[in-house]
Amino acid sequence: MSTIPDNSRQNGVLFRASIENGPEIGRRIRLASSWGSRLKGLLGTKSLDEDEGLLLVPCTSIHMFFMSIPLDVLFLSADGVVVAVYHTIKPWRISRHHGNALGVLELPAGRAKELEIEVGDRILFCEPPS
Repeated sequence: MSTIPDNSRQNGVLFRASIENGPEIGRRIRLASSWGSRLKGLLGTKSLDEDEGLLLVPCTSIHMFFMSIPLDVLFLSADGVVVAVYHTIKPWRISRHHGNALGVLELPAGRAKELEIEVGDRILFCEPPS
């Protein structure tokens, strides 16, 4: 897929994500594309494995209210280009509004730095084989 998934009928579907011409980011990236799933997000999550994440679509800003873990957060344009990166954003913080973003990819804290993800990188998503 050349664009980020945004179909509400795919809500809850797991995707694989990788950096274009680079390493895999995760094999279990869950799409949150319904109002309720975006509202809940990762609330109640105590930890994320390195291959897990949440893709919120549509989303142009996030808050970390009531969260119990820090996250790395990538704001993505419609074609999957990273327009902003937040490293280890802590609970009870908020991001800026990114009007040029269609979605947000939330990852375990430290993952974006480990993979050297930067603004301008393109993230590709595909459904894993069943």
